[in-house]
Amino acid sequence: MQMMNESKTTIRPASVSKKSAVPSVPQLEVFKNQNAILRNPLPFHHENFEKLGDTFMVKLGAGYKIIFTRNPDTIKYILQKNHKNYQKSPLQTKDLGKYIGQGLLTSNGEHWRKHRRMVQPAFHKKKLVGLLDVMWAAVEEEIRRIEANKVQNVLPMMGDLAFQVVARALFSAEDIRERMQKLQRITVLNQKMLIREMRRPYLKWWFQLDGSIKRHLELSKDAQKILDGIVEERLAGEEEKDDLLDMLLQAKYEDGTAMPRKQLLDELLILFTAGHETTANALSFTLYLLAKHPKIQEKLYQETQTVDFENGNQMQNLSLLTFTQQCIEEAMRLYPPVYVIDRVSLKDDVVEDLSFKKRTTWLLSMYELHRSRHWEHPDEFMPERFAADQKKSHSDFYYPFGAGPRMCVGNNFAMYEMIMAVAGIVKKYILTTDMAEVILDPLVSLRPKEVMLRFSER
Repeated sequence: MQMMNESKTTIRPASVSKKSAVPSVPQLEVFKNQNAILRNPLPFHHENFEKLGDTFMVKLGAGYKIIFTRNPDTIKYILQKNHKNYQKSPLQTKDLGKYIGQGLLTSNGEHWRKHRRMVQPAFHKKKLVGLLDVMWAAVEEEIRRIEANKVQNVLPMMGDLAFQVVARALFSAEDIRERMQKLQRITVLNQKMLIREMRRPYLKWWFQLDGSIKRHLELSKDAQKILDGIVEERLAGEEEKDDLLDMLLQAKYEDGTAMPRKQLLDELLILFTAGHETTANALSFTLYLLAKHPKIQEKLYQETQTVDFENGNQMQNLSLLTFTQQCIEEAMRLYPPVYVIDRVSLKDDVVEDLSFKKRTTWLLSMYELHRSRHWEHPDEFMPERFAADQKKSHSDFYYPFGAGPRMCVGNNFAMYEMIMAVAGIVKKYILTTDMAEVILDPLVSLRPKEVMLRFSER
């Protein structure tokens, strides 16, 4: 499938001083739509992109402004070409960080670089090969728990599946389901609290006063205690598991010292939060789209007949499931788990002929970019656009795992897990749905309100 031929604007070098106004959304307009924005900000974003163009400003009072963009050149410039001038905003480093700690997802600068170097080797493709059998065992167990011939919400099912995969891969443990479910509940509750803070920043004083923030911070401490107990159990044993936890425990800083316990717990909590949440959402959307498109589902089913996950050669199995991967990639285009990416500029900059002061906050809309005019039939589910000979043609318009140095460290882990899960489910069940459309529930990541599917045994 060929991309539409669109002319591309050019990023001007930082020496350009030409100034031009950015279209803006008045603060009153934001206030009038506050309840709708709290529920789902995406329609508000889309309306203003269509009305004001690919880049606009939102005024939030007290001089605080955010620049929204879906311009592919601007996004590439901020995430890749001039990434050194942009770091994560306090929305993540401070607001999200207070709930899940200061790890890869919520840190900047040298702290981030130092821990990225420590964590990244654990997610190298060669390391992941040793975890694939563990991954499949967790996926298969969750598939066996599916009730056939019954309409059910797949979102919590995929949440359980993703949590069990992360738990097995991290801890090589099969007896921690109850603790993982508690950790999962804490993750969802704290996400909802964070979203209230982010979308209604003018009410933060009230959230402090009524004790909401304090209660959720206590939940975060409970999550840390759960993980600390699991780490203690590992340290008390003598057997090496060669799982992700072992790799993190053995990782060393450049001076030869190990990661402090608090930092280890922060990284583990972030791996659980980011690793399970985004994967569960992407799987739910993928299964929904397959249920809505029976011919595509049948093509995927035929591909699953070429593999046998019981043979122990998981990397070969994954390499044969190319169409399955295309379906997942297309689902992540339509419903990107990371639907916006935030950045703050460290120095003054000129982007697309527009001058911006340092400390400008940017929100890069992956949801809008993935459905923009740069795609042919952008709202249609067309997995073939991700065939090997087509991928390069849309590389500047597709960021399911981010881009640049801060691209998701677990992208291969997540993709392997999702391919196994989708192939395993479709190989066993026919998926159908009566849902006309899926209702979105954007929290920290993009999730559906629910996905009601029927699983009929083949």
